[in-house]
Amino acid sequence: MTPMELALAEAQAAAARGEVPVGAVIADGSGAIIARAGNRMRELGDATAHAELLAIRAACAAMGSERLTGLDIHVTLEPCTMCAGAISHARLARLYFGAEDPKAGAVVNGVRFFTGPTCHHAPEVYGGFCEAESAALLKSFFATRR
Repeated sequence: MTPMELALAEAQAAAARGEVPVGAVIADGSGAIIARAGNRMRELGDATAHAELLAIRAACAAMGSERLTGLDIHVTLEPCTMCAGAISHARLARLYFGAEDPKAGAVVNGVRFFTGPTCHHAPEVYGGFCEAESAALLKSFFATRR
């Protein structure tokens, strides 16, 4: 499985737990998986337990460093401002994401965090990976709750 396919599997597992279905995987350039996570905000009672932050924390622990230089993050949904900030601070090299998030996204929508003058490190950004699958998972999840 590709890192984005694994991120989708994490998103599906999050949905099964009643969490907003977002998954994240951190991998090196060869595709070796360093860390993976899905949203756990409800489970942990923690507003910061987004998939990206959980994956970054796990990768930092695995690497023994707060810097994840040279690594990539694959996320099923465009990161929010909080997660974009964490991606920047972790010095991740590349961000691959699935669906855009017009409401809360902060990469190609909203504040466009990485292009701001206060952003000290901006990863290379690539959108649209498994976009249809990511969007369908989110739409299906929210359709059952409305």
